[in-house]
Amino acid sequence: MSHRTYAVGDTFTLVRECDPPRPIYYAAASGDFNPIHIDPEVGREAGLGGVILQGLCTLGWAVDAFIHYLGDPGRVSGVQVRFSRPVAPRDVVTFTGKVIAIENGRLTAEIDAVNQRGEDVLKNTTVEGRV
Repeated sequence: MSHRTYAVGDTFTLVRECDPPRPIYYAAASGDFNPIHIDPEVGREAGLGGVILQGLCTLGWAVDAFIHYLGDPGRVSGVQVRFSRPVAPRDVVTFTGKVIAIENGRLTAEIDAVNQRGEDVLKNTTVEGRV
């Protein structure tokens, strides 16, 4: 177990930029080659303005913020999320977490994820980890 001290009210932040090739990189790693992620014309036809990042990549970044705080990816034990807005190439997403509970060896945090325009890209995101 960790020697670190955790407390309700602790906060953590991570900022990630969606570089233009990120949806292609993620498609290659995940197998998610949905055309809205790799073909700008399909994204425009779908009303998205071009390609968008896979939602699970955005969620992965949120969990990464928690991992940086928790200190060990093997201690993440649960994730809940609602995807609320797509992330586009060149978007900068700020993930801000706050510990809301610690009980019975389990830490729960809420994470807000907003783009550079202040729009939520994830909502009702909670992560849990063993401490």
